[in-house]
Amino acid sequence: MDHASEEQSQTHIVIAIDVPVTNTETICESQIHIQSSLSSFVAKFHAGYFRISLSLSSQALLWKILIEPIQDAHALRRLFLLIPSTAFILLWSLALFTLITLSFVYVLKCVFHFKMVKGEFLNHVGVNYLFVPWICCLLLLQSSPLLHPKTLYYQILWWVFVAPILVLDVKIYGQWFTKGKRFLSTVANPTSQLSVIGNLVGAQVAARMGWRESAICMFSLGIAHYLVLFVTLYQRLPGNNNLPPMLRPVFFLFFAAPSMASLAWNSICGKFDTASKMLFFLSLFLFMSLVSRPLLFKKSMKKFSVAWWAYSFPLTALALASSEYALEVEGLMAHAIMLVLSTLSVLVSLLLIVFTALNTSITLTVAPKLDLTHKSNCEAA
Repeated sequence: MDHASEEQSQTHIVIAIDVPVTNTETICESQIHIQSSLSSFVAKFHAGYFRISLSLSSQALLWKILIEPIQDAHALRRLFLLIPSTAFILLWSLALFTLITLSFVYVLKCVFHFKMVKGEFLNHVGVNYLFVPWICCLLLLQSSPLLHPKTLYYQILWWVFVAPILVLDVKIYGQWFTKGKRFLSTVANPTSQLSVIGNLVGAQVAARMGWRESAICMFSLGIAHYLVLFVTLYQRLPGNNNLPPMLRPVFFLFFAAPSMASLAWNSICGKFDTASKMLFFLSLFLFMSLVSRPLLFKKSMKKFSVAWWAYSFPLTALALASSEYALEVEGLMAHAIMLVLSTLSVLVSLLLIVFTALNTSITLTVAPKLDLTHKSNCEAA
């Protein structure tokens, strides 16, 4: 009897000793899995994800313009006054939160995977997306419900956001006409227009602050390179016809650049004059040319990817230009174009948000190499 009770007590002792060890191993394995999953996510993250924040930021600016009360507004324009101001503030907050989150993840990639970031900087497509975070900042600054263009904080932030764009301009534009392997004819692709859009957005914000000379400077820098880039892309030289089918949605940037140029020149001149109208009509023509060729995007639409977000920002830029055009012309046709383009822009953005939410995997299934140091520490425990 004593012998049986002794064996039973030993069994309880063994169990009591084994359980903590099992729990420790499980915790360590979970920590390793989480760490490896996060490392995998950061490693696979690239600047192209900033398309999401670019679309949301431009949407916030569009909503701000559409809900602004205008004296003697057209009946079609007054339809947008039904949108509550709270919806605009929520959208602006969402755009800001998205930009901060994506920027934080990219900073982590710069710290832990600097070689990948360097490779992205040297890539003829990836380098253009380095302009996007700063474009988003300028769009959010322009649509901010908190800051006025005449305030000191607004002006300081403009310099903070424009400085990286100018640095990238010197690097990229300099390579286009000085480096043999990086001549424009060999590296030009539709995403190259993002560098132009960065200058045009900077010019638009500067004009709203009343800094006319700075606005003209950035506009001339952007529009000059846009003309050269547009002709180069139009010719389809053998060297620049190397865009993968999955990235074909970026062809919509063809009409985003003239749309932003139209808005920038409108801000500089204070009215939607002939030059702004010409740029708007060019962007409208390019938009019609692309949407009439759906087979061009057939391969890229077979499976959802973040490249789909490239549809949203150009549509929003065109809708913004159409809203300014409608204010100048004040005709039924102009307001009808504005209504159609603005509605299409909002619907596309909402659909992209839904598709992204449905296709986002919370648990990462691809795990990179484990952190051996962390694993050895767990085994020692």
